[in-house]
Amino acid sequence: MSLKILLPTTIPLDPRLPGDVTVASYDPHEPIPEHAADAEALVTWGNPDGMLRDAARRLGSLRWVQTLAAGPDQVLAAGFAPDVVVTSGRSLHDRPVAEHALALVLAAARRLHRLTRAQIGHRWAGELGGIQPITTGGTFRTLRDARVLIWGFGSIAGVLAPLLTALGAHVTGVARTAGERGGHPVISVDGLPRELPATDLLIMILPSTDATHHALDAARIALLPPHAWLVNVGRGSTVDTAALLGAIRAGRLGGAALDVFESEPLPADSPLWDEPDVIISPHAAGGRPLGADALIAENTRALMDGTPLRNVVGR
Repeated sequence: MSLKILLPTTIPLDPRLPGDVTVASYDPHEPIPEHAADAEALVTWGNPDGMLRDAARRLGSLRWVQTLAAGPDQVLAAGFAPDVVVTSGRSLHDRPVAEHALALVLAAARRLHRLTRAQIGHRWAGELGGIQPITTGGTFRTLRDARVLIWGFGSIAGVLAPLLTALGAHVTGVARTAGERGGHPVISVDGLPRELPATDLLIMILPSTDATHHALDAARIALLPPHAWLVNVGRGSTVDTAALLGAIRAGRLGGAALDVFESEPLPADSPLWDEPDVIISPHAAGGRPLGADALIAENTRALMDGTPLRNVVGR
């Protein structure tokens, strides 16, 4: 059995594929060339929405789409036929996203955003240096004894949680089913009203689905204590931005470190830019799918052998 697979030029890829696999490279910013339109497999990374819709319409022999993104929402929205198997890049971004999330957490706790503003203004921010209180009750200034809630306790959280714990945090996860994962207690969404009021730091790593749209809404934000911070490295659609901004401005929330937004790139006129306790990064947590070659090779062999593929996305 032979197979033609299309690999994007947005990232150097060299998967170890069987000899009867034909590989063709394509530019994700251009339509798939006619000579490659008979491909049965498509790997995506950095593809614009319009290009994916065009591929869904024109690639009539397609059997499988492998996105290297952790979240498959963009591919699912492109309109590929129901019999086309979609697999995600789950696990490829665990370490990069966990590292970036930790950076945002520490930036918020140590007020690096305010130190940066002071540096730009050539101001010695003495209020943030020198002798400081050992205990910081009622504020989020350290991970030591901080109560951290990670909403979306999947493989990324599995990497992040031990890093937070090593710095003294008490980590609880939120997932569809309660239990224990990696030694950390995990609650269901039904337990949020009980857990949010005691949370110092809420980290969101939720995918974009109909069920997660504005999962963190005004009602849930109101349950957080006024000193709590939000870090979002999942998808922007999971947070009600207007409610978040209103809570920060009213002093009902300590601040937010955001890597994802409801509209990307974040518009220049967004009020988030000028909020002193909002840290913005440009969807930079991922961007480096580690182990992409191995995943592509594994799923290619599975497709050819008729065995289950890894990271299949339900539709």
